[in-house]
Amino acid sequence: MKPPVPHRRWALAAATALALVVGGLAVPVTRAAEAAPVGAGSYTTTPVGPLPSGCGAMSSNPRQFATANAPAGPIPTNDWWSSLLWKRTDCSFSEPLHAHPISYDTFGDGLGFSANSTPAISGTATGVGEFHYPYVQDIRVGVAGLAAPLVKVDGWTDWTVSPHWSDGTRTMRATIGHGLPFAYFQTTGGNAQISTAGTPDVWSNSGATIGFRVNGHDYVGFAPSGASWTVASGRISSTLAGRGYFSVALLPPTSSATERAALAATYGQYAHAHVTGTQVSYAYNPATSGLTTTYAFTTTAREGTATQTVVSLYPHQWKSLSGSTAITPTYPSARGRMKVLTGVNQFRTAMKFQGILPELPAVGDGSGGDLSTLTGHLAATRANPMDQRGNDTYWTGKGLGRAARIAEIADQVNDTTTRDSALNAIRSTLTDWFTASSGKTSRVFYYDNNWGTLIGYPASYGSDQELNDHHFHYGYYIAAAATLAKFDPAWAATSRYGGMVDLLIRDANNYRRSDTQFPYLRDFDIYAGHDWASGHGSFGSGNNQESSSEGMNFASALIQWGQTTGNTAIRDAGVFLYTTQAAAIQEYWFDVGDQNFPAAFGHSTVGMVWGDGGAYATWFSGEPEMIQGINLLPVTGGHLYLGNNPAYVRTNYAELVRNNGGQPTVWQDILWQFQALGDPDAALANLRANPGYTPEEGESRAHTFHWIRNLAALGNVDTTVTGNHPLSAVFSRNGARTYVASNPTATPITVTFSNGTTLAVGAGKTATTGAYTWSGGNAAGGVPPTTPTDPPPTTDPPTTPGNPTRYLLPGGGLGAAGSAATTTVAAANGNHDGTPTNAQVFTATGLNLAYAGGQTAFDLFVDAGTAVGNGVQVRISYDLTGNGSWERVETLRYFATDPVTGYEHYTQNAGLSSATGTLGALSNGTIRVEVWSAIGNNPTTLGIGNQSVLRLPYS
Repeated sequence: MKPPVPHRRWALAAATALALVVGGLAVPVTRAAEAAPVGAGSYTTTPVGPLPSGCGAMSSNPRQFATANAPAGPIPTNDWWSSLLWKRTDCSFSEPLHAHPISYDTFGDGLGFSANSTPAISGTATGVGEFHYPYVQDIRVGVAGLAAPLVKVDGWTDWTVSPHWSDGTRTMRATIGHGLPFAYFQTTGGNAQISTAGTPDVWSNSGATIGFRVNGHDYVGFAPSGASWTVASGRISSTLAGRGYFSVALLPPTSSATERAALAATYGQYAHAHVTGTQVSYAYNPATSGLTTTYAFTTTAREGTATQTVVSLYPHQWKSLSGSTAITPTYPSARGRMKVLTGVNQFRTAMKFQGILPELPAVGDGSGGDLSTLTGHLAATRANPMDQRGNDTYWTGKGLGRAARIAEIADQVNDTTTRDSALNAIRSTLTDWFTASSGKTSRVFYYDNNWGTLIGYPASYGSDQELNDHHFHYGYYIAAAATLAKFDPAWAATSRYGGMVDLLIRDANNYRRSDTQFPYLRDFDIYAGHDWASGHGSFGSGNNQESSSEGMNFASALIQWGQTTGNTAIRDAGVFLYTTQAAAIQEYWFDVGDQNFPAAFGHSTVGMVWGDGGAYATWFSGEPEMIQGINLLPVTGGHLYLGNNPAYVRTNYAELVRNNGGQPTVWQDILWQFQALGDPDAALANLRANPGYTPEEGESRAHTFHWIRNLAALGNVDTTVTGNHPLSAVFSRNGARTYVASNPTATPITVTFSNGTTLAVGAGKTATTGAYTWSGGNAAGGVPPTTPTDPPPTTDPPTTPGNPTRYLLPGGGLGAAGSAATTTVAAANGNHDGTPTNAQVFTATGLNLAYAGGQTAFDLFVDAGTAVGNGVQVRISYDLTGNGSWERVETLRYFATDPVTGYEHYTQNAGLSSATGTLGALSNGTIRVEVWSAIGNNPTTLGIGNQSVLRLPYS
């Protein structure tokens, strides 16, 4: 399996090869940073690494693919139509644009339409599988003779885009969008022309309106009054009576000609009220925990007096529709059935925000033996609370997330030493990244004016050149900043480092429409209700997103940061993103109602949502644990939405066990924590029965134990009761409720729940009432900065000889994590079980460590591609005194790799094949790791650098 990195938009080698072919890779530039101050922090305006890359030599400025009419300011990215403006893989046109209920594609002679209602399903119900509604062209709409060399973007609004064609003689402008059954056109220089796939079945042609069927789909063309349509040789054309506008609509499937005619007549009432603008607005009411969202349409009447239109709604919209009634029939789509509203210029949804918590309350592990277990786990994190696996934006973020969880838990149980260690790690790391000092080229943010974006370097997984995943990476920074702000409000002030946090928020999902630095809600697809991860979206299947849960981590971070710092605009934006996306996840990643995935797909969840479908897969792994786990991590108090339907949690976990052929063997902690939201007793039993599990890279044993142990006490999330404070939640076990609220401010509050229950919460405290009455945590503002004036270090501290965690490094070393790399383990070409043959060898010397007891632990990233019958093996040898003799030798059973491309985890769980000697203290000692192929006729790739890790039983 690939390394547990949840959002590669491309396999890295393939991405590099493609970029080189199209000339789109920018050459890395390393220069001294030119700092732009933001309070006490700063970012650089001088490039220090690779920049966003579009098509060929024109990659530096995307405005070259927009017309002069396009809106001023920063361009949108990460949208369903981004390939039209980005030109990532085609210098002239776009990839398919999946707007729903229609998909579109652009060509030199016009705009293609696809209403494909037949899913293409591949894979199996117990392994990797996908469903797509791929682009299959029904019609192409253009101007007779049009031959545009490229398609530009003439405008965009919240969920529409207007492509533009010109060949010097003829022009065409179209407007298309999410939920619009109409596409609107303005043309010059020739007749409007509709080319069809095969001979169209014309079922109505009367004056300015023509109805016809292609590939089983019904379309209607609406020309201006006084015009007519002619049909010849598979082409439908109109002079438009010289007026240069028309529209084409897709009708929903109908059961009779009478119904079809009635729908065509209804649509015709609004055919010339062209949609020229769309805009969302939202309002969060803490008193009722209600979120009201308004989706508004602006129209321009090309003729007549109609100002309203026809729209279709996704399931997450029509299931929460307020004040309107959707009609049937419905449109099929990759997201399920879309219901129709006619004669509207806006609609509203009403949803409940269920609340979040910084962390679960310590009602189950706050005393006795469980407290001892927890404090022991916390103490083990004290020396390295971030346990950072890499220096880029993503792995730094993961480390910050881990430290934030540790700080919150330690504070609840009054372990101030561990809490302060975690907070100090967060503070120094964030301050470092938020400071662009002279000459600094790493751990720095750069603002690019052409693309209107803030890029952190070192970047990772396309966050620089493709603007991928900014919400994933930066969500961890913002969440950690929110935790730090609770204890160190001075650090979080706008005059100090709060302004830099605000920049990260606005880059990924700008909450300010008037902002001229960043586009509005970059990563969030307003109408679809969820994030998109790819900046360019240049795939045949449209844009995509794996880790919906990391998107929710961003949204919950905004809620916490806004509430802690008193910024209600940020808090409310977080509530909008969180509540809307929680509903979308239940529909499109989990399909909890079993209504949206094709029946033959066979899965209860997907790892990835695509513009035209979904996949039980990831970019990096074919393992069920990771396919399902990628939409669960990081597990935080901001992810209680995962437990809104406990029965579905059990269904999801049961599928994992079925597809895996047993209980999880990787990412066990993530999956048990998810299981605890549906069956906490079973999750706790799994945790207690498997104490030697390997923690996921952003997790700690302390947090996993705390989460599962407390859910076993609290029970399930209770969605029937809400609080009037955003940091509140309710749980129920055997009918007994526990009410929870957290107060990050320095002033006591009282939280009132919707059933009348009240809860007093002290300053800086989390408190409960009901089945459990408890209060924990320390007053806000209790931890001063450790070095308030000194600049933080700009490089990672070196690994000392006493560090018990070692990485397999290029060149054969065992030391601190480096950059991701690979090495090749030669094929066995025979049976070498137990005997190192052509091994890759890694060694550390001069070690002085006290033996802590137990067994060596390791996690090796291995991948034999599609090879069958391969098995790698490891031997670990200890020379306790460095005299050349091996006092302890451990040979593990070999690990049979699967024939699926992508990294797998070879861990100590494989079990010992043999062991000789005993372990003891290392005094100038040596440790050697040998990795070889025990069986198989093909080589194996071994991930090294920041990937394969050795954990020594030493302190």
